[in-house]
Amino acid sequence: MAAPAANADGRHHGDPAAYGATVAAERAAKAGIDWQDCPADWSLEKPIQCGYVNVPLDYAKPNGRQIRLAVDRIASTGTKDQRQGALIYNPGGPGGSGMAFPRRVVTKNAIWADAAKAYDFVGFDPRGVGRSTPISCVDPQEFVKAPKLDPVPDSEADKRAQRKLAAEYADGCKERSGWMLPHMTTPNTARDLDVIRAALGEKKLNYLGVSYGTYLGAVYGTLFPTHVRRMVVDSVVNPSKEKIWYQANLDQDVAFETRFQDWMKWVAQNDAAFHIGSTPAAVEQQWEKLRAAAKKNPIGGVVGPAELLGLFQSAPYYDSSWVPVASVWSDYLAGDTQALVDAAAPDLSDTKGNASAENGNAVYTAVECADAQWPTNWRTWDRDNTRLHRDHPFLTWSNAWLNLPCATWGVKQQTPIQVKTGKGLPPVLITQSTRDAATPYEGAVELHKRFAGSRLITERDAGSHGITNLVNPCINDRVKAYLLTGALDSADVTCGPHATPKP
Repeated sequence: MAAPAANADGRHHGDPAAYGATVAAERAAKAGIDWQDCPADWSLEKPIQCGYVNVPLDYAKPNGRQIRLAVDRIASTGTKDQRQGALIYNPGGPGGSGMAFPRRVVTKNAIWADAAKAYDFVGFDPRGVGRSTPISCVDPQEFVKAPKLDPVPDSEADKRAQRKLAAEYADGCKERSGWMLPHMTTPNTARDLDVIRAALGEKKLNYLGVSYGTYLGAVYGTLFPTHVRRMVVDSVVNPSKEKIWYQANLDQDVAFETRFQDWMKWVAQNDAAFHIGSTPAAVEQQWEKLRAAAKKNPIGGVVGPAELLGLFQSAPYYDSSWVPVASVWSDYLAGDTQALVDAAAPDLSDTKGNASAENGNAVYTAVECADAQWPTNWRTWDRDNTRLHRDHPFLTWSNAWLNLPCATWGVKQQTPIQVKTGKGLPPVLITQSTRDAATPYEGAVELHKRFAGSRLITERDAGSHGITNLVNPCINDRVKAYLLTGALDSADVTCGPHATPKP
């Protein structure tokens, strides 16, 4: 079927996917969403409602195979006059579910109370995720089995073992989910977002994206600039084509090391509570000792260095994990092994949780591998990660193995789109902490440059990931004002840090 000339956006110009997105959005606007009480096993209480939106698997073939996306919502809490439409949320990943977003209203989250008066809070599972035609790469029970190989290799043999696992994982993805893999891209998820907008009956999108959700927002803003009403992006992935995704992961390793050091310094300052070490060097020594002990004899038979890292990396990610992780470590040193096993080991009886973990990892891998070209030569990976590991040992090799399936990905890899200000894009609000581990600060600066008229709120001397849900009035008040009135400061703003956790 011949694609028509440009739509109102002026964006078709022979682009079949753009045409397909228009067709799918028009179809969704007519169909709407059949809202019902959520299924009992979704753990979403009334008055949250659930439904589905159909989207094309391949936007270049809008009348071909359809997949369905799970969506949920809670109605705005204000008066009819206060209502401003729907606010759609994506928490990141790739592979994260946004379905818990409406619970911010149910759980009476004070930071979001005023925004909840103006907006229906809408969450969704992106393509491939959870309730939305999920993909899988391995059997979930196999995926969570522990202990896994130590991510830090001692020899070439260790590297060969990890390379074999990564290649097998890539093969498993193709075998189990190959029909979806070529279409698991950020641009397609952005098109899905536009179809959801249409199905909700919204002329324009109000959007909150965190972490990878910022890149999804950046791509959406590039593809559909005239469809954006308000957009908040929090803890920003660097949208530069050169960074997506190989270099972004290397940059992350450096930032994680920095934030891990921040945490160890804090643990040392609070030695009276934790008794781990009274200087950062002493705390680091205890970390090395713990790793070595777990490598020699996995704790409780299941917690090796990989499982330890799974627990400990939440501390550089989120300040809310500082106390819990330090407390578990402290208890372990005082002789309570079980606390560490409970916190770090997989629960093989939790089949639902394990399926969700496997699915999240599958989507993460599928999107990052499909979005961009990755180095296929092992020597490149080996050189870059060996060099980086010297000064940034905390996450480097673990991150390398996580992404290595992309080196042997059996499906065509795309070229990332050039994120830029499209004609008609309104001002976007960007929030970012300077010491964020998962999305280094430079990413926010880069998106700010690319989105003309955007405003950047910087939280200095802080590094928690996802700052719009933390208590910091300097940030909270501005996000609220923007969502409620569109108001932005006349220049970028730097805020002090939110409160440091207390033991």
